[in-house]
Amino acid sequence: MIKTRLNLNGRTSNTAATTTPSTSKEDEGVQWEMRPGGMLVQKRGDNSDVLAPNVRVRVAYGAVRYEISVNSRATFGELKKLVTEETGLQPGEQRLLFRGKERQNGEYLDMCGVKDRSKVILIEDPQSREKKFIQMRKDAKIQTAQRLIKDVSMEVDNLAEQVSSIEKSIGEGNKVAEVQITTLIEMLMRQAVKLSSISTEGDSCAQKNLQGKRVQKCVETLDVLKISNTKVKPVIVTTRWETFDPPPTMAAWELFD
Repeated sequence: MIKTRLNLNGRTSNTAATTTPSTSKEDEGVQWEMRPGGMLVQKRGDNSDVLAPNVRVRVAYGAVRYEISVNSRATFGELKKLVTEETGLQPGEQRLLFRGKERQNGEYLDMCGVKDRSKVILIEDPQSREKKFIQMRKDAKIQTAQRLIKDVSMEVDNLAEQVSSIEKSIGEGNKVAEVQITTLIEMLMRQAVKLSSISTEGDSCAQKNLQGKRVQKCVETLDVLKISNTKVKPVIVTTRWETFDPPPTMAAWELFD
């Protein structure tokens, strides 16, 4: 027969009832049985078929109080499922204490002395709370990375449009000032530096690599355009000025009849 006990460090351990006697009067004579689902629960007597009433259990979670209606013959594991609906804490994240002792999932409420209006203390499992904190920090880091990558993406969109404009102009035989090409390359390289400084993981890493490839492609295009631009002959535009002949000189006597 297996009995579940609470160690000094708050963890549970399974010990054989025949080798380790109970030190608590409350645990004396407790027998256990295995349910079809695999849960180890206290074994009931012959009156298990009697219809049991519901009781209102007052659950204290910090400064918050919950009153939960539950069958008096339910287990603490079943009570935890009802507590989840109120608090959002999953059963594995809960520790329920009654009469100063942590209760295991397979223990029955009535057999542990829980009655109507009994008080049960709920605390969040420390390991679970630490995991949540680590996950929150991880999520915040991912969100920051995504925001920074989005900023770079918007800037690369703007620079890519300028690259396309220069490519079209040179393709039409129009020479472009070299400083425009050089400036664009420098601005693209700044975005590459920003990307390299962003710490990413998961989906953010794929987004970062995508923007890095866009920057690289734009720079390579500008390098080719720089060479093509040197081969374009500048077009010299000349203005043809029209000349006008002076009006004919009229004789003095033509002014009089």
